[in-house]
Amino acid sequence: MVKDVHLPKSVIDIIDKFEKSKYEIYIVGGAVRDILMGRMVNDWDFTTNATPEQILEVIPGGLYNNQFGTVFTDNPDDPESPHEITTFRKEEGYKDSRHPDKITWGVTLEEDLSRRDFTINALAMTVKGDIKEIKDYYKGEKDIEEKLVRAVGDPNERFSEDALRMMRAVRVSTQLDFAIEEDTLEAIKKNASLINKISKERIKEELFKIISSPNAYEGIILLKESGILNEILPELEKSFGVEQKSPGRHHIYDVGNHLLMSLKNCKSNDPITRFATLIHDIGKPQTYRKLDTGVITFYNHEMVSTKIAENIADRLKFSNKEKDKFVRLVRWHQFTVDERQTDSALRRFLKNVGLENVEDMLALRVGDRLGGGARETSWRLEEFKKRIIEVQKQPFSVNDLKIDGRDVMKELGIPSGPEVGKILNDLFEKVEKKEIENEREALISELKHSS
Repeated sequence: MVKDVHLPKSVIDIIDKFEKSKYEIYIVGGAVRDILMGRMVNDWDFTTNATPEQILEVIPGGLYNNQFGTVFTDNPDDPESPHEITTFRKEEGYKDSRHPDKITWGVTLEEDLSRRDFTINALAMTVKGDIKEIKDYYKGEKDIEEKLVRAVGDPNERFSEDALRMMRAVRVSTQLDFAIEEDTLEAIKKNASLINKISKERIKEELFKIISSPNAYEGIILLKESGILNEILPELEKSFGVEQKSPGRHHIYDVGNHLLMSLKNCKSNDPITRFATLIHDIGKPQTYRKLDTGVITFYNHEMVSTKIAENIADRLKFSNKEKDKFVRLVRWHQFTVDERQTDSALRRFLKNVGLENVEDMLALRVGDRLGGGARETSWRLEEFKKRIIEVQKQPFSVNDLKIDGRDVMKELGIPSGPEVGKILNDLFEKVEKKEIENEREALISELKHSS
């Protein structure tokens, strides 16, 4: 029996409506697991013996447009996350290792829970007023206590039914800081190649959840140990064992472990930035050279890394915006931190990286430093940050000038045309060289003076 559990009003309302209609209704899955762990519940899912048509009679206005028996209903507590109410069901055949070939409505709760992925998610909870009782047919509570992710029944069957469950096992383990139970992990290793049957969008979704976790480092190690990393990111797998230690170099790890440590030390919460941090040196295996002196070099590795990053972004179906940021961070991560740099050099850096990506690039740089055994920062890096702030106060293009083409035409009495653009470019060049200030009065004065 569970005590002191606060249920949102919308959840209580759903349960009351089904009970009044004489149907069984249970809170199910991750919500029950999180309740038992004392975690915040973000998604409330239900299972019932009512068919989808009967569910819609109980809760008119629900949305049912799928073959899986799931009705979506409004969630007034969080409009972005509708409640899901699913009919007890049985599933047969999984030719694509993702979706069942045949679904029939089930009869019992136990039968429904038997098709779930992990024991800690195969939990259900009944609510009768103040009495809340857990239904646990597969020892999920015990696995929560022992911090284990264990497949329900035969793990080989569960993963052949839906290969994405293998990545979910790693993701859940990473997010909850649980271990993967031995037989379940062995089944993942055995079936790892099945992940290639899963859409790349779903793989990316799970991967981003893993690298966004506070335990991302451990999550990538689990992907590697399970064999999944070699399937979804073979380029990263190849970086392990590529040595970097050599005379005059600061690195203390091989390339693969350096990338892992960089991710571990990346302070950004943005998944694109964290992923770029994880793969920023991924071109090093292809550019590895060891000189007669024993010095190891990776000349132009950032260019090779950029090409690999583009391929990964395309393979994982990144949006254009995601790809642009991802590739920029990888391409320009090797930026120079030198107190002797000119303002023009800093401005080129900012244009290459993108003003909106500067903080993320610095987060990658700090992760890179810490992941290579260096200190978090240096006086040069701190000075670099200060100068970046100052340089950003200067205009970056003609559009940033405090006057525009209409001012030029009005002051000089000339018509619209190429001459207006040339005059603005000349003014911008003078502002960039700090020959005049980017102030309206100064620009107008210069305009009249040079005409």
